[in-house]
Amino acid sequence: MKGWVPAPALFVVASMLALVINYPKLPDQQKILRGHGNNIFMVSSMIFAAGIFSGILTGSKMIEAMATALVSLIPQQHATLLPTLTALTSMPASMLFTPDAYYFGVVPILSQTATQFGMGPLEIGRAALLGQMTVGFPISPLTASTFLLVGLSEVDLGDHQRFIFKWAWGTTIVMTIVALLTGSIHI
Repeated sequence: MKGWVPAPALFVVASMLALVINYPKLPDQQKILRGHGNNIFMVSSMIFAAGIFSGILTGSKMIEAMATALVSLIPQQHATLLPTLTALTSMPASMLFTPDAYYFGVVPILSQTATQFGMGPLEIGRAALLGQMTVGFPISPLTASTFLLVGLSEVDLGDHQRFIFKWAWGTTIVMTIVALLTGSIHI
């Protein structure tokens, strides 16, 4: 707890001790591990897959190229719409990018572009938060907690996404309207 032992090692040792103390008999331990194993393997494999996907996109500069291509689609006379477009697309973007890839890859390009158009980068940051880390996070297939939740509730991820997408994007639109009305982001 004071940093003397790396957190992953501490977690493994504590988990092992908790298992042995709470379930001293091997058949009981196996039953518990089998009962929770599916969720553990699903989440672990998703974390590794998201990490690999994010690493490939970041290392190959594909995220930067995608963000630059997206920005190049906006005509200069409509550049003031960049914060609003960022807000409205941030929730659907959560299904394409991990939070790290979005905030470290896409948002810096968008904020740099906004600066070139005379807008503050903070406005792009606020706009990005309206959908990505609020309502987009729980439906992202690249977020381990989403898989944990659908696994524990025994709901198919596709069913969950189909049901929640309209509500999540609707909430993003309402939050964007409120942000525009309060001046948090501008047109």
